[in-house]
Amino acid sequence: MTQKRQASSFYQHFDYEERPEVDYYTGLFNRLIYQQEPILTDFINPRQMYIFKEIVGNEAQIYHDGGYKNAEKQRALLCDWNAPYNLEHFEVQPLQIEYNKKWDKLTHSQILGVLANSGVEISSFGDIINDEEDNWQIFVKKDLTDFFIRNITRIGRSKVKLKPISRNEVLNVADDATSKSAVSISLRLDAVIASAANMSRSQVKESINNGNIKLNWHVVQESNIIVNVYDILSIRHFGRIQLEKISHTSKGKYRLEFKVWQTKKR
Repeated sequence: MTQKRQASSFYQHFDYEERPEVDYYTGLFNRLIYQQEPILTDFINPRQMYIFKEIVGNEAQIYHDGGYKNAEKQRALLCDWNAPYNLEHFEVQPLQIEYNKKWDKLTHSQILGVLANSGVEISSFGDIINDEEDNWQIFVKKDLTDFFIRNITRIGRSKVKLKPISRNEVLNVADDATSKSAVSISLRLDAVIASAANMSRSQVKESINNGNIKLNWHVVQESNIIVNVYDILSIRHFGRIQLEKISHTSKGKYRLEFKVWQTKKR
């Protein structure tokens, strides 16, 4: 029988600030052992998914889904290896944002701001996607569908209506990320961004001071934060960066491999 795990045994593998996540995901694994029933998480980001998988290892299965292919934020289903599952088990509801496209214009930051301040945890909703025709869709926990429909009626100056749609109606969003590698002397946030986005350290510091940089969807205020594998950095006016792999050069520097999504100028 699989043994209960101690969160403290994983602390050495992750940053001090990540201990709450380590505690939480270790607790979920231990619940699975005793309950023998699948456990569904809220929407989690790639770094959190990585931590979860490292803790679970090969002792159980983790399926994940965010409502569409290549989703960043996804719900994870923790279960025994032989447990059957289908997409309905993830309880992800896509919602179409209906608004007057002739007169109004929506932006990702506007939509995110409204969702984040709607009175629910940020883990209650997933990605925000759009296409070239200014169609916007969001993904939410199914049991909160009515809440979002009732409470999200305006985004910026635009009156909006959220409409539940099927997965067949979800926008076909291509993953337009490019791969990039760079060498850095440090894993500090300012050094990593400077390497990935071709910015100077002073430019990065200025962007941080102006609140223009986020780490895993949270605004950062310090430049000396250490960046880890699968962290996502959002840089206003540039785009997003995900650190995919860290290795070392023969001269003791860090070789970094990224996925980069640059902001499209319209």
